[in-house]
Parts: sequence; structure tokens; C-alpha cells
Amino acid sequence: MSVDVLTFGLNYVSAPVAVRERVTFPMDVLRPALEGLRSAFGKSVSEAAILSTCNRTEIYCAAEPHVAERLPEWMADFNRLKSSELVPHLYRYQQNGAVRHAFRVASGLDSMVLGEPQILGQMKDAVKAAEEAGALGTLLHQLFQRTFSVAKEVRSQTAIGAQSVSMAAAAVRLAERVFGNLGDSKVLFIGAGEMIELCATHFAAASPKSMCVANRSLDRAETLANRFSAQTMKLSDLPDHIDQYDVIVSCTASSLPILGLGMVERAIRTRKHRPMVMVDLAVPRDIEPEVSRLSDVYLYSVDDLGRVVQQGTDARKAAVVQAEAIIDTQVQNFMHWLYNREIVPTLVDVQRNADQLRQLELDRARRMLARGDSPEEVMEWLAHSLTQKYLHGPMAELNRSEGPQREQLLDMLPRLLPDSHRRR
Repeated sequence: MSVDVLTFGLNYVSAPVAVRERVTFPMDVLRPALEGLRSAFGKSVSEAAILSTCNRTEIYCAAEPHVAERLPEWMADFNRLKSSELVPHLYRYQQNGAVRHAFRVASGLDSMVLGEPQILGQMKDAVKAAEEAGALGTLLHQLFQRTFSVAKEVRSQTAIGAQSVSMAAAAVRLAERVFGNLGDSKVLFIGAGEMIELCATHFAAASPKSMCVANRSLDRAETLANRFSAQTMKLSDLPDHIDQYDVIVSCTASSLPILGLGMVERAIRTRKHRPMVMVDLAVPRDIEPEVSRLSDVYLYSVDDLGRVVQQGTDARKAAVVQAEAIIDTQVQNFMHWLYNREIVPTLVDVQRNADQLRQLELDRARRMLARGDSPEEVMEWLAHSLTQKYLHGPMAELNRSEGPQREQLLDMLPRLLPDSHRRR
């Protein structure tokens, strides 16, 4: 059975946030998704892992080549979409293309924020989830271990991560475009995950008037709030309090919007139409996109922030060439390992047959010695017999061949047969 490395998915380049938010695999869904994937394809998919972030959803698998044609339909069905809604936004890589893609993703070369480090941790989480689901085998395990090693090499040997312009920094920049100095602004963070922590760090550096963390779990909210002398709030209290905040940054794992058009409209009326900046870093979105219709609300999605981020990447682009060179070398190394792995069963068979032949001829030589034949004659016979049997296959194949096939065999034989001059 031929097994390929396949990568299949969509990202911030191939699909807008309106599509990406409909194709997500939260951590609690990864295990059943992996089980469903392997169940749907049977032995055709031997290994699989799913990477799902706000900027990309990708499936990595060790599978028979034909699986690549059916994966779009499976992904659409799992996310309750029509294939026609999904297919135009998908990309697919096989073999060395898939390996190169994995290396580039982990190294931050395929990120909205060039060189950003978060994706490496997200990929490690995806691998851990696949391991726990029993969906990872030798091939993908080796691929991801090399992926992490390449990412480390790229970050240590190049300046790809220097002067990083993060999504969190872009959020502060957008808020400052509206309010200028944030010293009189009140900031509300919805969620308490890694992205909100990064945003809180950047906003704290801008010295706003106050900050508050709203989260489903107050314990997590308080842990984060204590770091920045911020207040806390339950998510259920949001409708009564969002009018108090000038900047709202949201990033949760909710499958449905947390802030709707009606709630924000009431808040704007209460604020007497003072402007409000809302930054939605979640996929699926936490804030209904219709909120952008309100004239006093400046709503920014993760794609909007990406455009701000891209403006600050020029300083790091020079490092991309160096990083790509590292990746090219490591892709070749991995593919060499993969191809060698594929021929191992053949090599084992060749070695086993050679050992059996050697043993048969050795047993005959011992019987000849036992009946009193001259040791020198037995050694001469053994050497001749082994040589003839060793050469029989190649010589017979050469005699049967003709034309281009014979030329190819003649070219290969000197490399396959031992050179007595090199052994001296």
C-alpha cells in the first residue's frame, strides 16, 4: 500500500473569516473529529492530526493518495456545509509539498504575522491531541518532531521573529487611531486565554484609565486581572456594563456571538453616541458582524488586524530567504528518510534471501569437508558458487533486456555490484 503525506485545509489567505469561522475544530471536538475521519476512510488513512486556529484549519495525514480527492467532502459534511461553499477556499499539498508546508507553518512563514511564535505552540497542542486520540503513528510523529526542530532552527538562525508586529500590538494601534492617547480610555477584555493575555500586556503598556476582564470562569479572570490591577466581570453581566467601556477586545472559544447588534445599540445610546472600538479576535466571531453598521462603533475583525500587521513586516522579509533555505534542506532530509522507510521491507527481504542462500551454500561446503574433500577445493567451490548465484539475477535480467532498458541496467550495474579496486 502506497502511503503519502497529505496536508489539506484553508487559511486567512484562501478564505475570509466568514468562511473560516464555519470550519473550526475546537479542542473538545478534535478527538471525535479524528475518530470520525479515520472511521470514514478506514485503512486508507493510517494517521491524522488536525490544526485549528483563528487563521487556519488544516488536516495532516498519512494516507493513500486517492484520499486527497475525498477530504473536501468529509470536511464539509463534518462542519455541516455544502462542498461548493468550501472547495473554492481549500488548498492541498502532497509529499514534499506537504512537508514543506508544515515546516513553513511552524516557523511562522505562513502566518498572518510573519514570524509569530504562537503557531508553534498551537501545532504542538494539535499533535498532543492526535497522540491522545491514538491517531498518530511513526510517519506523522517523525514529521512533527522534525517540524518542531526546523522551527527552532529557523528562529535561532534567522531574524524572522525580530521586531515582531503582533495582533495584540495592532489592536492597540487601532484603538489609538480613534482615541489618540488611551490615558482616558476604559478597556474591557472578554476571555482569559493566551491572546487576551497578550492584548492585556500591550494595552497595559499604553496606561489606559482602567481595565477589566470578563470571562465565564471568574477564577481565570481574576488570575489574569491580578497581573494588571484590573477588575473582573461575569459574562452574564456584559449587557448591563459594556456601555462603560471605550475599547472592547474579545477572544473566546464560544461557538456563537457573545455581543449582538441589539446589545451594542443599547450601549451606544447609553453612551450618547461616544465612539467605541471593538476588536474581535475570535473565530468563530464573538461580535455579530452587523455591529459594524453602527456609525459610532469601530469594529475590527482578525482579518482587519492582519492588514495592519502586514504593514510592519518589511523589516523581517529579508530573513525569509534564509529561512526558506533552511526549510529546503530539511525537506530534502525528511523525504530521504521517508523514501528509505518505504524500501525497508524490500531491503529486509533481500537480506533474508541472501542469508538463506549463504546458509545453504555454507551447509553444502561443510558436508564436502566432512566427507574429506580438500579444504582448498571446498573454499574455491564455495567462492565460485556464491559468485555465480550473486550474479545470476542481474546477468539474466541484462540478457532479457533490450533498448533503453538495457542501457539503464548497464548504467546501474557498476553501482550495484561491488568494486574490487575500492576494497583494496
